Order: sequence, then structure tokens, then C-alpha cells
Amino acid sequence: MDFKKIAREVLEIEANELLRSANNLNDEIEKAVKLILNIKGKLIVTGVGKSGLIGAKLAATYASTGTSSFFIHPTEAMHGDLGMIDKDDGVLAISYSGESEELIKLLPHIKRFNIPLIAMARDKKTTLGKYADVFISINITKEACPLNIAPTSSTTLTLALGDALGVCLMRAKNFQKEDFASFHPGGSLGKQLFIKVKDIMKNDNLPICTEDTLIKDAIVIMSEGKLGNVFIVDKENKLKSILSDGDVRRALLDEDFSINKKAIDYASKNPKTLDDKNILASVALKLIEENKIQILAITDKTGKIEGALHIHHLIEAGIK
Repeated sequence: MDFKKIAREVLEIEANELLRSANNLNDEIEKAVKLILNIKGKLIVTGVGKSGLIGAKLAATYASTGTSSFFIHPTEAMHGDLGMIDKDDGVLAISYSGESEELIKLLPHIKRFNIPLIAMARDKKTTLGKYADVFISINITKEACPLNIAPTSSTTLTLALGDALGVCLMRAKNFQKEDFASFHPGGSLGKQLFIKVKDIMKNDNLPICTEDTLIKDAIVIMSEGKLGNVFIVDKENKLKSILSDGDVRRALLDEDFSINKKAIDYASKNPKTLDDKNILASVALKLIEENKIQILAITDKTGKIEGALHIHHLIEAGIK
């Protein structure tokens, strides 16, 4: 059996259904967007079975992209959770058949409070479609299932149209990546936009030595500092140069090398520094990558050493 061929056919069937829907879009999407933008409360998403699973995902997407939203199961709504729906809210109800019993029982109670209803179903003539203020068609010509029974193309289309609605809302609200990060402070984007250099830099027990320090002593300081580098400062604690483990290895190849020479003789002059610990760590990472270095010395505006930011600190913090 050619499973690769079967998988390709499934993708093609579902892709064709998405394309067909894209070509048949009408004004209902725009009406749905305007309805949601005009509600003063939350967008409540509801559905049963596969539609319910998709609804839960969509509610999470809307909530994380600037539209206050949560999912309610119709059965739970009929047993007390209906009180979670306020008169200022709106409802997005999903049912491919448009006749899901648990969902249909909920509709009269929604309309009794004059709560606006957006429906997603295969046909506007279904019970769900008749109750709807705005109707979004999720009708398909063929499920990807070989029996044309299991929800496949229909669930894919429902999810895609729900996502399309979410993106329209984002555009309407001019929702930016900074806004997204506010809802995902622990995510990779949140880290890029909120974590600053001062939050992750090393500022205690720094491997520091003076201009007079011998390289044999600097190597000991480097080993104890566990940064693979030593910061060489003057009497005012201002950074003069950085001695790296690479500098030491290259020094060992020098015919005139002596462990009794000064570390500064083998150190890298004009090291890359950063004099603003309040900038984003992601910006510092770009500086490290552009200069092909592993460590940044963090100084104040006068050049006095305040900390160190190693590329490993950035990796551990999840900065990319």
C-alpha cells in the first residue's frame, strides 16, 4: 500500500476545499468581524465533539491576539455555565451539521438575552443557521476520509476560517508583535521583547584583573570565573582589554611566550562592550553574532565594568 500517495491525496483534497472556500467567500466574514468589534464584552465560543475541540483552539487564539474570548461546552452551559455569558457578550457557535442536539438546546437561551450569534455550519437552512445573526459557511464537497464520513476536510476548513476571522480581528485592531508578547511573556517572542541585558548578565564574582597581572595569574582567574575570559581593567576599574581562552592558546604558540609576562600583552585590544544594560537581550545577541564573539563586557557610560553577558547566558534564557 502506497501510504505516501494516500497522504498526498488527503492533503490535496483538503487543500482544494480550502481554496474553494477562499474563492467563495462572501460578506459574512466582514459582518462577523464588525459584530465582534462592536461587542462590549467577550466572545464566547461553543461547540460539540470535533467542532468543540476546534472551538477551544479558536477561543485560545482569539484570547491571545487581543479579543477577549473563552470556550464553553454547550452541555456545561445548560448546567450552570450559561451564567458566564453576559448580555454584552457575543457567541460563536460551531456545528458542521448545524443540528447538534446539545448546541441547539442552548440557542433559545442565547437569543432570549438578545446576545448576537455568529454561526459556522454547512447550511444556513439548518437550525443553527436560522438562529444566527451572521452565518459563515463551512460546507465542503468531500471529506478526505475514504468513506467520506470522518470529519477531515470539514474540520480543517472550520479551523482555517476561524483563524481567518482571528487574523481579520488582529488587522482591525492593529495588533502588533509587542501586543502578542504581552499575552505570551513566557514564550520565545515574549523573551525577545521583554528580557533585558540586566536580567541575565553576570555581575558577581567577575573574572577581573589589573593591567599588571601576569598571564599565569590571569589564567587562574579565568578558570575560577568560568566565562573563558578575563577582563583587564585600569586603576579606576575601567575596561582596557579582554583576555580569552583563545588568546591564551594563541599565546602558547608564540616563541617568546612566558608565563611571567603580563596578561595584557596577549589580550584583545578594543574589545566589544555594551554601556546600556537596559537594552533588550535580543539586541545584545545580534551584536554578539555580528561581531562573531562569545562575550560582551557590560560597562557604565564611563567604561567601568559592571557585568558580563556570555552567549551561553542568552541561550539558557531562550533568547534567539
